[in-house]
Amino acid sequence: MTTEASTGGSPSKTGATRPQLSSSTRTSSFLAEHQQYRPPKSHPEGHFGIDTVVEDLPTKSTPSPRNVAPFNGVPSPSHPPKVIDSGISHSFSHPNCASPGKTATDRLVATLFYKAKHPRTSNALPSPKLPAADSGDFPPNMAPTDSIDAFPLEPPTADPEPLDHLYGSYISPLCITSFLHLMSTFPLPAGETDISSSHRCLDNSEHPLVVELTLSPCPSPSYLSLQDLRKHELIYRFEREWNVDVALQSDTLWRRHPRLVIFDMDSTLITQEVIDLMAATITSPPDLASRIADITHRAMLGELEFEGAFRERVKLLTGLSEDIFTDLRPILDVTKGVPELIKALKRLGVKTAVLSGGFQPLTSWLAGELDIDHAHANNVVIQDGKLTGEVEGLIVGKQRKRDLLLEIAEKEGVDLRQVIAIGDGANDLMMMAAAALGVAWNAKPRVQMDASARLNGETLLDLLYLFGLTSEEIAMLVE
Repeated sequence: MTTEASTGGSPSKTGATRPQLSSSTRTSSFLAEHQQYRPPKSHPEGHFGIDTVVEDLPTKSTPSPRNVAPFNGVPSPSHPPKVIDSGISHSFSHPNCASPGKTATDRLVATLFYKAKHPRTSNALPSPKLPAADSGDFPPNMAPTDSIDAFPLEPPTADPEPLDHLYGSYISPLCITSFLHLMSTFPLPAGETDISSSHRCLDNSEHPLVVELTLSPCPSPSYLSLQDLRKHELIYRFEREWNVDVALQSDTLWRRHPRLVIFDMDSTLITQEVIDLMAATITSPPDLASRIADITHRAMLGELEFEGAFRERVKLLTGLSEDIFTDLRPILDVTKGVPELIKALKRLGVKTAVLSGGFQPLTSWLAGELDIDHAHANNVVIQDGKLTGEVEGLIVGKQRKRDLLLEIAEKEGVDLRQVIAIGDGANDLMMMAAAALGVAWNAKPRVQMDASARLNGETLLDLLYLFGLTSEEIAMLVE
């Protein structure tokens, strides 16, 4: 038996190999192996997919970073710096800087107050600083009454669509943008083509309720004065859309440094009307309190002359004991923020005064309690410990309030550009017009329209924001 015979018929196993994929016909990605189409290995420079990273990492390297020129020392005449024009213009000048030469500064300050006292319903983005909105209001398509006698004969004028419930119950970035766009629609002075602006959140940077905007230049005064701009329909519409109050002032030294602040008393320093409180103590006739309250309301609206209305109301109080002025002291409800405001004004060196269309005994007492410098009100005639129904001397009405403001300013040596007057009724309008800034505090509609500025918040301490103070600075003044 030969060797061939012993191995004949048995194929050799050493020559057979199992089929395998070579490195040129396979990838390390399961997805790439089984997809029908394989894109070419071309990709934007610096952008790699997961397959490319796995496959090409051993053979390709990421592009090296751009070479940085070495530091060649401080520039000198022998080694001048290499200047490259980047297309960016740098300047130390800014619209908020001091004006060049003898050019007068022309800037407008707009202080935006969100009406936190009256937030919109169904806020999608409520401020964490505010309570949840009350959902008990009537829908806009539902009648506000179920009495046919009180049903309106005509539908009310449609308000603009409220926007604060969409973008947040605070001064949102879109609210600021909308206001800047509104201001850009007014003509600028001759030679000016652009308006610049800056803003400060005065109370909180994340959800501000008070924002101060500085715009330069002001709209052309030949087209629109500041007084007319404050009453412009577009400003009023913006306030209703965004649920804000807008206070416009010229950016001057006097705005930041007032020296005399004058207050009305009833519904300003306190939340009540004193004469109504006095009438409420009289039980006979039973309708006396409501009659006096109605006269007071109409006088504050400007429907009645204040002097005649006051004499009529005092006449109805004939026979009331003079002890009423002492009895009402603990009942007076001082407006929120007033004690802190007076303290802050004192620390700033600002003089204060209260001019009231009420009664001198209570006005003088309240001024003493709050440390107010001047107090003026009406003096009623008292005989045998009872009111006679007569008034002694001039009635502190709208004209008398204006005259007293001028007298106090002259006595204290204060320029009228540094005087602020605050009130809520029609009898305060002449006083507010004589001051550099007249502020309507939760006022009647006519006063809101005629005043230089409006505040409709919960605390009178908000007045300090009109000076440009921040909440941090206010806290330092009242601590």
